[in-house]
Amino acid sequence: MRYVMHRIAEHPDTDVTFAAECLHCGWKATPADDSASVDVACMSHTGRAGHAGFRRIRTSFAMVVRTE
Repeated sequence: MRYVMHRIAEHPDTDVTFAAECLHCGWKATPADDSASVDVACMSHTGRAGHAGFRRIRTSFAMVVRTE
């Protein structure tokens, strides 16, 4: 039996997606490829609704690969 070291890494052929949702009313930011636009949408929602709590979501695909 042989043991082989592995690591987990983001899949190279996929993008990372960022999203957010308000913890008070269920409002959701439009998912985007960059976190800055989602953050701006959250700040705009805070300005309009006064809600300051959000769940931020970062979605990516991963794969396990050998380290050798």
